[in-house]
Amino acid sequence: MGTVSSSPNSSSPGLPSQPLGGAAGPGTVICSAKGCRAPAVWVLAWNNPKLHTPERRKTWLACDEHREHLSSFLDIRGFLKDVVRLAEWEESGGRSGPSAADG
Repeated sequence: MGTVSSSPNSSSPGLPSQPLGGAAGPGTVICSAKGCRAPAVWVLAWNNPKLHTPERRKTWLACDEHREHLSSFLDIRGFLKDVVRLAEWEESGGRSGPSAADG
């Protein structure tokens, strides 16, 4: 899989507070939502245009339960660029394609 960023600000309720890929088991990627230990199913590709070049993509991972919450957090700030299934992200080598934010 491509580069996966560290978790965002831990002071935001319900948002990631630990590095990705925690203690769910070797090789298991877990949801980035704070306190969630469920396996990740989704990759949320984002960037902060004030900090990153337009082509740069940071990533959060989400389980089915937290995909909408984490997507909304990024989208309301104008950071969300793409939401794709983890398997598709890995197959593409970590490159996002046309937006799949709706599903």
